[in-house]
Amino acid sequence: MVAIALSITGVINRTRALLAGRKGIRFFQHIYNAHLLLRKGAVYSTTTTALFRIAPTVYLGSAMLALLFIPVANLEPMLSFHGDIILVAYLLALSRTAIILAAMDTGSSFEGMGAAREALYGALVEPALMMGMATLALFCGYSSFAEIFSTAQELNMNLTIVLLLVAYVFFIVMVIEAGRVPVDDPKTHLELTMIHEVMCLDYSGVDMGMIHIAGWFKNAIFATIAANAVAVAISFNWWFATPLAVLATGITIGFMESLRARNKLSRNITYILTIVAMAALVLLTGFLLIQNIEI
Repeated sequence: MVAIALSITGVINRTRALLAGRKGIRFFQHIYNAHLLLRKGAVYSTTTTALFRIAPTVYLGSAMLALLFIPVANLEPMLSFHGDIILVAYLLALSRTAIILAAMDTGSSFEGMGAAREALYGALVEPALMMGMATLALFCGYSSFAEIFSTAQELNMNLTIVLLLVAYVFFIVMVIEAGRVPVDDPKTHLELTMIHEVMCLDYSGVDMGMIHIAGWFKNAIFATIAANAVAVAISFNWWFATPLAVLATGITIGFMESLRARNKLSRNITYILTIVAMAALVLLTGFLLIQNIEI
């Protein structure tokens, strides 16, 4: 999981560089940058409280804890219990809440604007996340990631199509959570159009490093769940799921960021609600298939 988390950003950067015809930065340049940040101190505004200083630790800690519940195909996770899919969902929600409260704590109108957008998008995308998890639980009959991905499923065309759609839902949820194109653009520096990045404008040094690392962990969580959903019906092995999580996710995002523009802010809500509707349709289709109702 750590290897997946550290590699996805490198694949995205290399894909964008190749499509742009540039040499580009080193594959692990983002890790080097985070290492430099972790060696630096932090500067805090006099208007912030202890909440602002605690938030990066909560943001990173909740992402790390959620990471421990995610298996990689036939490899068991470090932690597991019945119903842990709900805990993972709300650990991710806790990380989002921490960074939103920290942005509001600065008293900056720009960061407050970014926090409001993050809260709205998080509330809209959470039903898609929960319905995607519910679909996996429906097919496998368990409420734990370790049990959901404990055994390979029989190769069935209907099941495979549903699981591929579930994987797509988790991929789009990852794009929204990470604030990448088409919802947001991590390369922009215009506060009026930023969502995720604008909430971190007052952070520096070790705090900024922790925020970057937590973002990589969250990417790995969604990418691995999506890869597991594909692997469980095609090739249930870690050596298939791991490169699938890294390469498929990184190359696809690299292509998206190179070949299409970011949405207008007014279109983002429609885009997210479309994914929610798709997740609901996939859940309904899965339920009908489980009940052996012909569609």
